[in-house]
Amino acid sequence: MTPPIRVLCVDDHRLVRDGIALIISSQPDLKVVGFAATSDEAVAQFARLKPDITLMDLRLGATSGLSAIHAIRRNAPDARIIVLTMYGGDEDIHQALAAGATTYLLKDGLSDDLIGTIRDVHAGGHPLSPDVKARLEARASRPTLTSREVQVLKLVARGHRNKEVGAILGISEETVPVHLKSIFIKLNVNDRMAAVNVALRRGIVHLE
Repeated sequence: MTPPIRVLCVDDHRLVRDGIALIISSQPDLKVVGFAATSDEAVAQFARLKPDITLMDLRLGATSGLSAIHAIRRNAPDARIIVLTMYGGDEDIHQALAAGATTYLLKDGLSDDLIGTIRDVHAGGHPLSPDVKARLEARASRPTLTSREVQVLKLVARGHRNKEVGAILGISEETVPVHLKSIFIKLNVNDRMAAVNVALRRGIVHLE
């Protein structure tokens, strides 16, 4: 008999891990071989278990699924990683795929898409849902924020004023509005609050 597809599940919520395991265990050709709740655990478990497929959430408590994807792919370039998350922003999707994820699934489509996607990725496919493709295409048509602009926006999202932003980043207070003006233009907004709302929705920034 063909051995089952071996799956590592990485999520910081036990109920989610248990739910995924229940779905997978109902399939005779799939088997969950391990769990992880943090980025470090994910990297260690992958190295120990060498799963065929890794299901990876992007937010792992205080750690990031992106860092785990980078580390796993650095040591195992052929690793097949399916991002399974609640974050549907176009920037979240772009960063995950750029880090080396094979595909991207939203948890609201978990039961419908998960099993088929695991089998497809294991067979060498790179499936993307029409919704995910549309969000990536939308991102490609928009201006990209610079790394400095993202830094400024993250601090603004945390409630820092221009003087504080400048002090934290080591730039003058007068330079901060210059960055903000560029951010407003690129995000097609008119004020700080609107910029933060758009950035949160798109996954450009996240509130910790």
